[in-house]
Amino acid sequence: MTDYDSNPFADPEAANPFQDPSVQQATSNSSRGLEEFNPFEERNSQTTTAKKTTPTVVPPTKPAVMEPSPPPYSPSAAQPAPTPGQEDLLRRQEELERKAAELQRREQQMRSAQYSTRVNNWPPLPSFCPMQPCFYQDFAVDIPLEFQRIVKIGYYIWITYVTLLFCNVIVSFMLLLSGTESTGGVVFGLSILFVIIWTPCSFVCWYRPVYKAFRSDSSFSFFMFFFVFGVQFLCTVVQAIGIDQWGSCGWINGFTTIGEAAGAFPTAVGVMMLIMGLLFTLLAIGMAVYLTRVHGLYRSTGASFQKAQEEFARGVVTNPGVQSAAKDAGRAAATGAADAAVGGVSASLSPQSMNKM
Repeated sequence: MTDYDSNPFADPEAANPFQDPSVQQATSNSSRGLEEFNPFEERNSQTTTAKKTTPTVVPPTKPAVMEPSPPPYSPSAAQPAPTPGQEDLLRRQEELERKAAELQRREQQMRSAQYSTRVNNWPPLPSFCPMQPCFYQDFAVDIPLEFQRIVKIGYYIWITYVTLLFCNVIVSFMLLLSGTESTGGVVFGLSILFVIIWTPCSFVCWYRPVYKAFRSDSSFSFFMFFFVFGVQFLCTVVQAIGIDQWGSCGWINGFTTIGEAAGAFPTAVGVMMLIMGLLFTLLAIGMAVYLTRVHGLYRSTGASFQKAQEEFARGVVTNPGVQSAAKDAGRAAATGAADAAVGGVSASLSPQSMNKM
């Protein structure tokens, strides 16, 4: 039964469930939330927030163009200076690159040489001359780039020496005509002999060895050049001195001619002899400097006396003339030994030896 049935005098609102304080508080909160709810308030706040945000600035992009990179190992303002160890490595790398380029050049020359024959071109004689060139000479082809200058200087020294020999013949002939010295005929004759002998011998004995030494890095050619060129230097010094009856006009016989001159022509001849002595002296100084420079390059190439001996022995063994001479000597020795053996056998089988037995 309800409260109305049980107690007619009870408060009618006491049994109303909606009058419960907790229920009323819940209903009042929910109604207040619905009344205060604004669906456009959040959108406006989001729009305001979006308006207040700072736009992102995109940096301008560069065109896709490749910029040239700086060369390797080039010091710049941004790069520090190389240390001593790095400089040594860079120097070695440059040396290796230079050697690689030189090897490539040599390989190209060898490939081209397979299709073209090396024709002798020195001395440069005309085509109608019955004699033909005896040597092949081409600095750009045979000599490495770093040694071409030193070899050309040697060639110019040889040309200068030969020119002075011919000038010595002319001055000696004028000395003979002047009649100031009784030995003028001897000097003139020896000067001609020196031109005939020293011109080809100097070319073959010291210029060609230095050419071959730098062409193929030959230790034997270096040693041959040093020996013969040293003798050539001493001979040039003697020619500059101008000793009587030694076939050259120089300082001593020049002053003697001027002292004994009895006219303008002998005096002029004496002056020309002194000029020859000066030219021979300058040539001797140039030879000494050239010998020193070649020796310095020889030390830097790693050549040695042992390598020269090995090259000489290899050249002797592979020489066709030496091989044929050795074969002939061996054949003669074998023939002699066979004849001796046959003679000994025949002597042992002779009747006299049989009777003794």
